[in-house]
Amino acid sequence: MKTYGAETTTDEVLEGVNLQGRHFMVTGASSGLGEETVRALSNAGATVTMVARNSDKLDSAAGRIKVSVPNADLQKGLVDLADLSSIRTYAENFLQDQAPIDVLINNAGVMACPFMTTKDGFEMQFGTNHLGHFLLTNLLMPAIQSGQNPRIINLSSAGHTHADVNLDDPNFETSEYNAWESYGRSKSANIHFTRELVRRYGDNLQSFAVHPGVILTELGRHLTPELMEEMVERVKARSTSSAEAKETGGLPFKSMEAGAATQVWAATTDDLQESNGAYLGDCKVGVEGGNPSENGYLPYIYNEDTAKALWSLSEKMVQQEFAVN
Repeated sequence: MKTYGAETTTDEVLEGVNLQGRHFMVTGASSGLGEETVRALSNAGATVTMVARNSDKLDSAAGRIKVSVPNADLQKGLVDLADLSSIRTYAENFLQDQAPIDVLINNAGVMACPFMTTKDGFEMQFGTNHLGHFLLTNLLMPAIQSGQNPRIINLSSAGHTHADVNLDDPNFETSEYNAWESYGRSKSANIHFTRELVRRYGDNLQSFAVHPGVILTELGRHLTPELMEEMVERVKARSTSSAEAKETGGLPFKSMEAGAATQVWAATTDDLQESNGAYLGDCKVGVEGGNPSENGYLPYIYNEDTAKALWSLSEKMVQQEFAVN
């Protein structure tokens, strides 16, 4: 078993790995971690479907990847995760081709944006980061179940420490909106979703939630100095390990290649057979109460009752139930 850490890169994870004949789908593939994930996977021989909402940005990202990996086998799909009708249309069209998906990487997201709503009226961060991926994943499940050793990777983060899900007021209808609390709710939801997928599908599916680390990407486009200061104070207050982490806010920045490494590892390694449903960080299995900037998590994200209740609430919100086939 190889040993990795915070500075491990995607290419180091995939050194000697042959992914020819395998099909990966990556949301949020037009920039940042998504683009780097696609580049690394395609460089190892995988066929990758790049999913994003902006056609021009998607074409540009594919072009950059082709420069780095001339033989990259790339497909493209347009989906707006803040629009349930867009998700349904894409999934319906994709399933008509009957192509299996070996690994779905739910990478797309928004962070700490001002209060706004999705096309369907959901609070934007919960609606995009969780509900959009919840619907897309379940609609694509026939293709995923027909894949080879199928996996679903959900991009969460240490942001889950800002807040657990609020099942009574997911859209901030009766409480004051806070950008970081909203982000925390959505990142906790990503983990609960991962856990419930494993509970429902058992040995027929692997799923992992991933903390990538702190990386400068388009995800931070809404950040103001005030929001950054609040984030640092929140992380410092929740840091339970080193004095250094408390002093700095536990925010060591990673390169894009290191930031995407954990989700690439989760998507391809054989070392996680006994850790299905785990929260991962720095290419390691998470540690309860550890440093959130590394692979530490708070215990509420593993609450089975919350995961079940969130699934039921999500079905009601997207107005569709999903039975295990």
